Amino acid sequence: MKRKIDHIVYTVPNLEAAIDEFEKLSGMRPVFGGYHTTKGTKNALINLGNDCYLEILAIDEGNTKVKPPRWMGVDLVKTPEITRWSLKSNQLHQDRKILQKYNSEMGIIQAGQRQTATGDTLAWEMILPLATPIVELIPFMTDWQHSSVHPTHNLPQQCELIELLFTHPHPTKIQEIFSELDIDMLVEQDDEATIRAKIKSPNGVFII
Repeated sequence: MKRKIDHIVYTVPNLEAAIDEFEKLSGMRPVFGGYHTTKGTKNALINLGNDCYLEILAIDEGNTKVKPPRWMGVDLVKTPEITRWSLKSNQLHQDRKILQKYNSEMGIIQAGQRQTATGDTLAWEMILPLATPIVELIPFMTDWQHSSVHPTHNLPQQCELIELLFTHPHPTKIQEIFSELDIDMLVEQDDEATIRAKIKSPNGVFII
């Protein structure tokens, strides 16, 4: 992998239930991360090592200001599913050009910040992920260079990402974009687009 993975988005219908289920599966309880007030979502985090994390993402039912469609396919999922993944980037404008070859709606760069449950302030720039489809194999990009901390800061790390597994009905098209983005990962042929993560945990290795 020539580019570093920043985080993996595990989108769920119910955050509290997903936190409990992940703890049973892994032996590690995800840490509540906070609210994305401009996106209408909330999250919990698991440190996967190497400044990479799993973001468990759900609709923030208490936020009535943000209406569907919300980002990351969060309005579409019926069961927990990895819907997006993000690469680290300090070249957002270059990456945007590549993404727009794949989908002209991609490439919007937006800055944001929020306070974590531990009181740290996270600040980032990102190429925004879209609201659809449910699963998007083409990664979005996140730049943390202006943030004093990364989301993995102060998170315990007993889980480790082993690999990501991808399938798509048209793998060649995805593989071409991966190549342009310096992503050395294989996309398998299948009827559905899927992203799976193989994770090592205190309870053993599992795939979500």
